[in-house]
Amino acid sequence: MSAEPASHTDEERLAQLGYQQELHRRLSGFSNFAVSFSIISILAGAITSYGIAMTAGGPLAITLGWLFVGVMVTFVALAMAEVCSAYPTAGALYWWAAALAKRNKAAWAWFVGWFNFLGEVAVTAAIDFGAAITTSAFLSLTFDMEVTTGRTFLIFLVIIVVHGLLNTFGVNLVRLLSDVSAWWHLVGVAVIVVVLAVVPDNHKPISEVFFEVRNETGFTFGGAAAYAVLIGLLMAQYTYTGYDASAHVAEETHDAARAAPRGIVMSVVVSVIAGFVLLFAITWSIQDYDAERTTELGLPPAQIFIDAAGHDTGTFLLLICMVAQWFCGMASVTANSRMAYAFARDGALPGSRLWKQVNPRTGTPTNSIWLCVTISTILVLPSLWNTTAYLAATSIAVIGLYIAYVGPVFLRRMSPDFRPGPWSLGRWSAPIGWIAIAWVVVICVLFVLPTASPVTASTFNYTIVAVAVVLGAATIWWFASARKWFTGPKQNLIEKAAHGEQTMPDA
Repeated sequence: MSAEPASHTDEERLAQLGYQQELHRRLSGFSNFAVSFSIISILAGAITSYGIAMTAGGPLAITLGWLFVGVMVTFVALAMAEVCSAYPTAGALYWWAAALAKRNKAAWAWFVGWFNFLGEVAVTAAIDFGAAITTSAFLSLTFDMEVTTGRTFLIFLVIIVVHGLLNTFGVNLVRLLSDVSAWWHLVGVAVIVVVLAVVPDNHKPISEVFFEVRNETGFTFGGAAAYAVLIGLLMAQYTYTGYDASAHVAEETHDAARAAPRGIVMSVVVSVIAGFVLLFAITWSIQDYDAERTTELGLPPAQIFIDAAGHDTGTFLLLICMVAQWFCGMASVTANSRMAYAFARDGALPGSRLWKQVNPRTGTPTNSIWLCVTISTILVLPSLWNTTAYLAATSIAVIGLYIAYVGPVFLRRMSPDFRPGPWSLGRWSAPIGWIAIAWVVVICVLFVLPTASPVTASTFNYTIVAVAVVLGAATIWWFASARKWFTGPKQNLIEKAAHGEQTMPDA
């Protein structure tokens, strides 16, 4: 990567972009990385969605599929990181879109921002609901608690309220816990891998771990096995979300123009490597494929742990995953609230005046934190009656977020006068950017296809519906109202000066 010497402090660079420093800048480069790494959380996404790939694709989709998707996602992360270095603001993706678009700047910012906001809310909901499912399985194993939808929802509610409270108390505590989270994930993966390598009496043949294909989707047409493998890639793609968090906390990070893009890329690369080792160990330890895939615990890896390492040791491994998922949700609330704060700061959310307020004592956007907690809870509410309704609400996460991720990358490719920041891809920028764009196009098609046969109300893939609802609502609102008043990112230094308010001495 080529690098230019820093010629401005973080506050001066932010002022150049039109904003006065309001959030407290307390995050180190490692803390910035830790937030994204915690949200990707290989012990959350890869564990809670492991059953998807067990059903569609089998071990091949789980292990080699993880590596393949990881490489593609690394291209996306690299392309995003280059733009982040040039524009290290909490608005991140939608701010980049406005800055890079040659025309219709406000429209680009509007649509990218709404996909990003709703995608992040959906991811927060999915992460904490997944943590509730894992916690329910743990409580079932330790206290013989019967797993019900009502109890799982109550556990979810406790988890997300605690995450809101922690974020409310200030970024210092969240920073400390995010740092702990990064180490918990790395050490936790090491513990799980060692136990699963040493304790089980039997392991699957290595050739099956990498090349065995399973098709439990119900599809029987020619090439159905290959189709199942492609569908099974959703496990990896869902896990690799949330690394835009490093950009959203850029205004709270020291040396943001370097540390934030580095956080984006390293969180993905470390997740690819550590996640592969974890998934290899779990798949290698499968004792009874069909029984573990359909376990009453509702979480195949939990049953694999029990069958491979015994009840007590398996429960301990599940505890490691449960704590990691708790950390993951906490970091997701952090990133989600920062994006909501920035979007509100620019007037794009209903009630923006309320959501853009920063608590002067803690330096955190307290109101935005609870906005995100509330909307995430509403998205999970349908799970009390219908699991597919919950899946429909959260399926926007993968495609919605990746549309937001790649929008600014596309605009950067269309902007020949783009001026890179100190973290630049140099001559590799164009090929990496176009590969990233192509991959997102592929997954936008792939993950709206049917995932099970026969297609019924309970097996229908509602992703296309969720994407259409978000796009349709944002479009209607834009043409009916927003295009008349939304002008894109508002620079608060200009606003403050217009109202005669004092700004930074050096701004």
